[in-house]
Amino acid sequence: MIDIDRRGFIASLGGAAAVGLMSHEARADELEDELNRRLQLAQAPAQPPSQATGSRGFPTAAEVDAQITTRSYRRGAGRGFLDTDGDNVARLPELPDAPTFLDFFELRFQHTSNHCLQSANKAMERGVDEEIVLACLLHDLVQVLMRADHGYWGAQLFEPYVPERTTFAIKYHQALRFYSDTDAGYEYPDLYRRIFGEDYVPAPHIQADYAMLRNHRWYDAAREVTVSDLYAFDPDAVVSIDPFLEIVGRHFRQPKEGLGNDGSSVAHMWRTIATPDAPL
Repeated sequence: MIDIDRRGFIASLGGAAAVGLMSHEARADELEDELNRRLQLAQAPAQPPSQATGSRGFPTAAEVDAQITTRSYRRGAGRGFLDTDGDNVARLPELPDAPTFLDFFELRFQHTSNHCLQSANKAMERGVDEEIVLACLLHDLVQVLMRADHGYWGAQLFEPYVPERTTFAIKYHQALRFYSDTDAGYEYPDLYRRIFGEDYVPAPHIQADYAMLRNHRWYDAAREVTVSDLYAFDPDAVVSIDPFLEIVGRHFRQPKEGLGNDGSSVAHMWRTIATPDAPL
C-alpha cells in the first residue's frame, strides 16, 4: 500500500483553500495521479531527490509525461466516454427528438455543468456583459466530448449558434489560462503546475495565440473567462441555470430541427454527445 503524506499532498495542490474549491471529481483525479506517480517512482531506479520531483513538490514536465504508460486510459478523452473509477457506466436518459441546448445541458453536460454555472455566476456578479456571461456558461461543457485542447473544441461546437465574441472568448481562454495577468486578477494556478509539471512550457500554438491576444481588441473577453474560471470549483455550491435562461434565449440560436439534426458543420459533434455509446 502506498502511503501519502496528507499535508504535503494538500500543499502540492496549492493548500487547503485551493483543495476546498475543487470538485470531488477533481480531488479524486489528483489523488489517483499522485498514487500513480508514486507507484512509478517506487518501481523506477533510485534518483537524487532533486531529479525525482520538482523543487516545490510539483512534478516536472518529464515526470508528467512518464505517467502516460501508467494509466489504462487517455487523459484527453471526454468525460462522457471515460470512467476513471472503473465502475460500470449508467444508461443515459433519452433526449427529445429535437433537442435544445437546455436538454443537452441537463441530460449530457452533467460532468461540467456545475463548474460552468459557478463560472457564469461569478461573471454575472462582477457585471460582465451577457456575451461573456454566456461564454463562461459554455466554456468547459465540451469536456464531455474532449478534454484536450478543449477551448478550441468548445469554440467549434458552439460557433454556429452564439455571437462571434462569445466563440472567441471560449476558444482563447485555452491559451490565456497559462499566462498570469495580475491587473485582471488572474494568477497562474498551482493546479497547473501539478497537472502539467512545474517547468511546463506551453505548446507553440498556445504561445502564438497568446502573442496575438495581447494586442487583440477582444483580449478582455477571453481573459474574463479565465478569471471566472479560476475560482468556480466550490464542491458545495449549487447554482441554478434559471438566472441565465434569458441570456441563453437572447444569444443562443437554437435550430428548430434540434441540435445534431440541423445539418450544421458541427451537427456530428452534437450527435456524438447525444449517443456516446454508439460502437462506430
